[in-house]
Amino acid sequence: MTYIKIQQVSKFYKRRGQVTEALRDINLEFEQGTFVSLIGPSGCGKSTLLRIVGGLTDIDQGEVAIGGLSPLGAQKQKQFGFVPQSPALFPWRTVLQNMNVPFEVNTKGTGMKLEQREDPVELLQSVGLGDFVHSYAKELSGGMQQRVGIARAFGSGAPILLMDEPFSALDEITREMISYQLLDIWQSHQKTVLFVTHSLREAVLLSDKVVVMSARPGQVSKVIDIDLPRPRHADIEDNEQFHHYISEIRGYLREKWK
Repeated sequence: MTYIKIQQVSKFYKRRGQVTEALRDINLEFEQGTFVSLIGPSGCGKSTLLRIVGGLTDIDQGEVAIGGLSPLGAQKQKQFGFVPQSPALFPWRTVLQNMNVPFEVNTKGTGMKLEQREDPVELLQSVGLGDFVHSYAKELSGGMQQRVGIARAFGSGAPILLMDEPFSALDEITREMISYQLLDIWQSHQKTVLFVTHSLREAVLLSDKVVVMSARPGQVSKVIDIDLPRPRHADIEDNEQFHHYISEIRGYLREKWK
């Protein structure tokens, strides 16, 4: 059953009297619990599309429905968790206190208690931060801070996670490690994820579907189903089909360079 439906969505920006077409006629459908990556050249509208789905950017043409709700309706019902490029942590709070922020905000006035949330310590352990629960965010490395952000999003209670290049500022070794931790935590929670990336490897490793987008105005060039077994571990990268998918995506991207 379709959970997220994007129909004929276009977006325009007006700057200094000039109109720029960011997205053109985007049509996509995803089922609940699907991990979807958006990949394409810089400036093709990947992040704009993510923000439209999350109700943070208006639609100029078309329609988006999330479980029958508009993006703003879904947003009001706390259906979204966000993981931005830079960790949005309060440096003066401990890791555990930062984990509690979404719950404190989302349950204000509802009568729910912190004890009713998913165990934050268990979530932190799942991303390798069990020993840093009481450390201050400012004491952590960039990679560790981003892992807190991922764990916090999964613990927010939101069924949809919107992840906008969350690994882009990390070194390659840290990026690879966190991608597998993300796989493990997603496997346990099966949330619907929209993930923006420039990495072909990440797109194939993490996803059920990869949406390949063209240069501006962003259009859907191809939707590729990633038919690799789950759960996925490091040996999946030795799989011939894994590399075939990477080559296939690269081929569609290169078609638009010509």
